[in-house]
Amino acid sequence: MARKLAEFSERNMDKSEKLRSLEEEMASDGSLPLRGMANLVFGEGNINCEVMFIGEAPGFHEDRLKRPFVGRGGQLLDECIQGIGWKRGDVYITNIMKRRPPENRDPLPEEIGKYKPYLTRQIEIINPRVIVPLGRFAMDYFLPEAKITRDQGRVFKLDGRLVVPMLHPAAALRGTEMMNLFRESFKKLPNIVSGESAIEMAERALPSASKKEPPKRKRTPQPKLF
Repeated sequence: MARKLAEFSERNMDKSEKLRSLEEEMASDGSLPLRGMANLVFGEGNINCEVMFIGEAPGFHEDRLKRPFVGRGGQLLDECIQGIGWKRGDVYITNIMKRRPPENRDPLPEEIGKYKPYLTRQIEIINPRVIVPLGRFAMDYFLPEAKITRDQGRVFKLDGRLVVPMLHPAAALRGTEMMNLFRESFKKLPNIVSGESAIEMAERALPSASKKEPPKRKRTPQPKLF
């Protein structure tokens, strides 16, 4: 038993060190957009999580506190996590963009492209079983042919992981219909994690962490039921 605990502790330390090294590398990377204009918001949560939530970019409150999803959208996310019997500390939360775009504007494609390799490495280190992209910008990283309003809440199998795109919490706050969609999709997560949900195949591998620029995409058929 003591040996198993020591091995588990060693694996955790290895993950922690890798993430810390990755964060330090990002902080010193002068090629990343918005460096010097906004704080680095790397991510937080359980490094041994089964579920990883990925949004698009930090907002005002996230930039100020250097934590992801702590504004109104973050409060809704926390509420929904608690509503299915989980805790925020059970999951890992981050964004594709690790710095806030000026005036909360949408991130530019070239900005996302610069941050993508770091997100890929972050995913590889944490190695979650289920990834939940929040909003269309995060969804596009995994499923470029998908449509957020059509495909949110559906389950895809992609490169050995399950990907469940959902509306961004900020979008859910804009109206009752969007809020209902968001909450209903969220309720599916426990069954998805336990393997009791239908899976759809996505014919695309995740981007390679060794490539600094995202590859040009070719149009592929929409995923079919598995």
